[in-house]
Amino acid sequence: MKQPEQILSDPEEVGIKPDTIAILKDRVQQEIDSGLLPSAQFAIARRGKLVAFETLGAGTSDSLYCVFSSTKAITSAMAWLLIQNGELDTSIRVSQLLPEFNEHGKQDITIDQLFTHTAGFPHAPFRPTDWLDPEKRQQRFRSWRLNWQPGSRFEYHATSSMWAIAAIIELITGQSFAQQVRSRIAQPLSLEDLWLGCPAEQHHRIKEVVHVGEAMTAADYAALNLPQPAVTEVTEDALTRFNDAEVREIPIPGGGGIMSAAELALFYQGLIGFNGSAPQWHNVPWQPETIESATQVRTQNLLDPYTGIPVLRGLGVVVAGETQANLRGFGHNNSAVSFGHGGAGGQIAWVDPETQLSFAYCTNGHDRNPIRQGRRGVSLSNRAVTCAASTD
Repeated sequence: MKQPEQILSDPEEVGIKPDTIAILKDRVQQEIDSGLLPSAQFAIARRGKLVAFETLGAGTSDSLYCVFSSTKAITSAMAWLLIQNGELDTSIRVSQLLPEFNEHGKQDITIDQLFTHTAGFPHAPFRPTDWLDPEKRQQRFRSWRLNWQPGSRFEYHATSSMWAIAAIIELITGQSFAQQVRSRIAQPLSLEDLWLGCPAEQHHRIKEVVHVGEAMTAADYAALNLPQPAVTEVTEDALTRFNDAEVREIPIPGGGGIMSAAELALFYQGLIGFNGSAPQWHNVPWQPETIESATQVRTQNLLDPYTGIPVLRGLGVVVAGETQANLRGFGHNNSAVSFGHGGAGGQIAWVDPETQLSFAYCTNGHDRNPIRQGRRGVSLSNRAVTCAASTD
């Protein structure tokens, strides 16, 4: 099997100037040189070609990373295939497919609301190992209670709603959703190192999660005139559990994907119709109409409770929008139709359909300072955007 660096294309073949990649690399290197991050990996792809892929710090091109919530786009894209084939209608109630949702007032939640984080159970608990036991899985779904009326607001569902989406995929296909991702997405796109549920023989390649930097205090937030984030289930202990072999082997649909930055960047190329040297929209799983529909904003008039800006969510992905794209995980100059999904610890993954450029960044150093982490992400995305800014 060829490693990603063996299939790198000349950036100029797809209209990218090598010096713009060098500038991006220098920015990635900053936190490595400062000693803050132990390692980082980034990739740039355009028009189906991987043109940059490097690992900096304590890692190699063979290293794999947990991409955390960037996984949501992959699980969602598997569900998009069911929508494309007429097997799934997102307007129907979840309880029509999963009867466990008839409990505790959840009976009217729609599948669309699972994707858009408007389902009303953002903090519903689910132990990853429960996924392996159908009875425990169903009991979890039955026990979940609403925090607010479904559809009335947006609040990020860090893990809960994606467990339900994965269960629906399995119900419809009759197979493990991880097997479906492998056979219907990873293999057709030649993404051999894209794993949801990483086999034990690959674990030696995974960079262990470490937490870095000092946490911000209430005074730090007040000085920036920002509210202190609410406590969530995404704790340091929860993230560190992804160093456990047992957890790595479980296909966690909302945050357990393990892969390289190259796989992630090329996955997004597939979403805009590119699969290597094939003509656009040939030999890719999705039809252009499917992607167009899935990336349409479905959260009009809802605001993010932390940032206070309009929520722009498609089916499991974030859309950049005309303004304030930097607060949604993109660069200032991403086009409005850019879409993607970041992950805990500063993982970045997006594609800009207008420039046909995708960018992925992974690190195993999870910064305790979310403001610094956010600024880093915008800075990196700004430089990635520039790679295609002055070309044809």
